[in-house]
Amino acid sequence: MRAVVYQGPHEVAVNEVPDPRIEAPNDVIVRITTTAICGSDLHMYEGRTLAEPGIVFGHENMGVVEEVGPGVVHIRKGDRVSMPFNVACGFCRNCREGKTGFCLTVNPGFAGGAYGYVAMGPYRGGQAEYLRVPFADFNCLRLPPGTEHENDFAMLADIFPTGYHGVAMTGLRPGENITVMGGGPVGLMAAYSALLMGAAEVFLVDKVPDRLRLAESIGAIPVDFTAGDPVEQIREQTDGVGTDRGVDAVGYQASGAGGEEHPAAVLNSLVDVVRPTGSLGVVGLYLAHDPGAPDERAGRGELVFKVGKFFEKGLRMGTGQANVKSYNEYLRNLIMAGRAKPSFVVSKELPLADAPEAYQRFDQREAGYSKVVLKPAA
Repeated sequence: MRAVVYQGPHEVAVNEVPDPRIEAPNDVIVRITTTAICGSDLHMYEGRTLAEPGIVFGHENMGVVEEVGPGVVHIRKGDRVSMPFNVACGFCRNCREGKTGFCLTVNPGFAGGAYGYVAMGPYRGGQAEYLRVPFADFNCLRLPPGTEHENDFAMLADIFPTGYHGVAMTGLRPGENITVMGGGPVGLMAAYSALLMGAAEVFLVDKVPDRLRLAESIGAIPVDFTAGDPVEQIREQTDGVGTDRGVDAVGYQASGAGGEEHPAAVLNSLVDVVRPTGSLGVVGLYLAHDPGAPDERAGRGELVFKVGKFFEKGLRMGTGQANVKSYNEYLRNLIMAGRAKPSFVVSKELPLADAPEAYQRFDQREAGYSKVVLKPAA
């Protein structure tokens, strides 16, 4: 089958790789109908992780079940399904507690597994024609048959639940306001989720005009950080108080207005902009090892964080990747009921063969390439 294979920094190729096969009784094989390129993939693409050439990318996957292992009892051949980017067993302590992003079974020696991602286990990604899904009864979310809501459902594997998780970790209540740092697809999903939850005001901080326009189109308040300190801009609009909650949807590759990298900039800005006793949700990626970090300590994941101000203000913080299964069924139901349409972030649909060019353009933040979905059958 054809698949998007990592070659080295700033290079992927669509290569022929062996077809996946049933390896355990609880596996299924899914024919991929839609898979998306994620901002998290860019960390590997840019050489900012310990990824080695040969990884098949792709953790945002959906499709139709083609083959079913003998131990699968709930999922059937022909089912249309979405797979959380988290690979989880369903029976370890963390899975039983709903913390499926930190499964203790699927990736020995590490809490958590994922498709097509460095250090997240031996699971090939789904930017390909087919995908093996382990523990399929637990990991597959059934979708209505057909093709309706295809791009909306494609957002259920990662960015919609991840954005929702970022807000949920803050404990946002209806009528409160929130700052979302970062207007990429996850940041936009966090802003959208906050509005779905009843936020009175959602401030979204970025510098890319297309992202700021898209934020405004869904009812968020765009804040261009090239026009001045975003913390001061938000304080001016909140009578000097700041916001009740804040979400970091950027992570360790945060950059200033001039493009210089400041790994802790977003975290520290949130400490400044969130009111005393407020809370932060951090879903932007942070790594323990960053080969391209601006300094040695940042390369070890040791950042200069305003912990004193954080403590002084009595702030709280939730961190970590989303436990997708805690949210995806409910978000699916919102889509089916017409209450949510997360595909507003999708900027382009392309065949799998165009993935190398899409990665290059997405990495350069070109207009029209902010959220690309790939159609392997095209």
